[in-house]
Amino acid sequence: MKRESKKLELTMEDRWLSVDEIAAYLGIKRDTVYKWIAEKQMPAHRMGRLWKFRKEDVDEWVKSGGADTHRQNDTGKAENR
Repeated sequence: MKRESKKLELTMEDRWLSVDEIAAYLGIKRDTVYKWIAEKQMPAHRMGRLWKFRKEDVDEWVKSGGADTHRQNDTGKAENR
């Protein structure tokens, strides 16, 4: 019985998150999520009319600087995006 509980827990943890869920997780507004998808290549998957997210993909994207508002351009100078 305990094993089945662990499997269910892993399955729920591995699920796709909605725009509202990923916004709440990151502490941002829904509009920012849509902006980051369009302008900053936030990792997201379109399923019909809905956007879905893997928490692990978004975590990695954030850690690699994807959500950074001050990136360096080709000349090495910081630019505000």
